[in-house]
Amino acid sequence: MNQSVQMVISVPRKMATTDINPHLVLSRKEIIQTLQTGEIEILGQPLAGSNSTLFVSCKLGDIELNAIYKPERGEMPLWDFPLHTLIRREVAAYTISLLIGWDFVPPTVLRTQNSPFGLGSLQLFIPHNPAINYFNLPVRNTILLQKIALFDIIINNADRKGGHLLWGENGKIWLIDHGVCFHSEYKLRTVIWDFANHAIQEPLINDLKKLIFELKSKRLSLARKIYSLLSSVEIDMIIQRAETLTKTKIFPAPDQDRRPYPWPLI
Repeated sequence: MNQSVQMVISVPRKMATTDINPHLVLSRKEIIQTLQTGEIEILGQPLAGSNSTLFVSCKLGDIELNAIYKPERGEMPLWDFPLHTLIRREVAAYTISLLIGWDFVPPTVLRTQNSPFGLGSLQLFIPHNPAINYFNLPVRNTILLQKIALFDIIINNADRKGGHLLWGENGKIWLIDHGVCFHSEYKLRTVIWDFANHAIQEPLINDLKKLIFELKSKRLSLARKIYSLLSSVEIDMIIQRAETLTKTKIFPAPDQDRRPYPWPLI
């Protein structure tokens, strides 16, 4: 589901960090605190999708953020994913992106209290140009796109549409919609197969090794958080997929006996 919102969005008083928007002044900690505890007001609903998705404002003191709220009770049952797990997968994707050091998922929290429809994920809304997607990016940074391709392999993304790459106001690319990720069985469906059979560069291999170490050692709070969001089997498979990449050092090609692309593509 694309996060593009077809409505007029008011400009918040204070909003986010310099890595999210060069004109903003908040730290990541302040963003997370606001998403976690701020007062939520429903502003509207993005384009219709299978699961409930709401566009909201989140206010804490003089800070006001726009966010995407996905309540657990609004999840539609899927035959292959356990019910009421999609919001946790959204938060897990954000946490993995930080743990590996790539940081391209907007700040996302599991909102447990004082939410309009109860437990849900709350993700910082990124102002962006909805006409831009993976297929028409103004700048195609090869290393960044390779990181995104590897990220989707690691998290076993079953639905990487072209519209799930957002072109932020400062030219930064953001990734959204990770509810159907982390399955223990192979589910990868993505529009990004450009690097199939290409070698993975050594700096990216080192990033993968770092992720493996952190998940196994659990020395960082980010790694421990993953264990509260996903099953032990799902985490073992993250490690296994990353280890396979570090051994082969090759981007995998799509399987010929299964559908490797999502639908629709955007």
